[in-house]
Amino acid sequence: MPAILEARQLSKSFGSNRALHSLDLTVGGGEILCLLGANGAGKTTTINLFLGFLSPTDGAALVSGHDAVRERHLTAPKLAYIPEQVALYPQLSGLENLDHFTRLSGRRLDQTELLAMLERTGLSQADAHRRAHAYSKGMRQKVGIAIAVARNAEALLLDEPMSGLDPAAANDFCTLLSSLKDQGKAILMATHDIFRARLVGTRIGIMKAGRLVELLDAKQVDAAELETLYLAHMAKEEPAVS
Repeated sequence: MPAILEARQLSKSFGSNRALHSLDLTVGGGEILCLLGANGAGKTTTINLFLGFLSPTDGAALVSGHDAVRERHLTAPKLAYIPEQVALYPQLSGLENLDHFTRLSGRRLDQTELLAMLERTGLSQADAHRRAHAYSKGMRQKVGIAIAVARNAEALLLDEPMSGLDPAAANDFCTLLSSLKDQGKAILMATHDIFRARLVGTRIGIMKAGRLVELLDAKQVDAAELETLYLAHMAKEEPAVS
């Protein structure tokens, strides 16, 4: 399947600091690529380059073949971004938030359709009508997923979306991601959670000091082996990024 997300020798420097070094990767429809790595490994920088929030120092970030910076007017509608903390208007209900963000994306859906999307993410109708200031993080994440679905985005970019979720909420979130994968969405997720990266990912990348140091088929490694490999990379002296 053709790549929806593609990094070609993608690099980013901030002054003398090389945050990302010659990254090559692809994510096709129906794939979940999980990026593991410590803080500062380059995961968030990679996501921000695909979003067009940053311009690369070298190389290119492509979305369905379009440059994420020079052709952002074409790439932005194809993307949905779910950060660690989904920001909702606290005085609006989940349903009202979904309606607002859907209209901003240029789509208009009736209340029945919006409620159905929230229910598919696991948010009950009663919770959909509650004000968002009373939501748990897991509930906000569910609204964030519904917003992505309503946008009909081809690709989802997720930056530590499970951080702070309790185990039940994290499992629910993984179930949602698997459902979106089965619908043909391309998903790139930065995470610290080795166990759930193995559980939900189709491929797993390990990043360190701005480099992709390992890329694995999730089916070919179990969680214990993945943890051992990850810790070995973290302990290893990598070449200096220059």
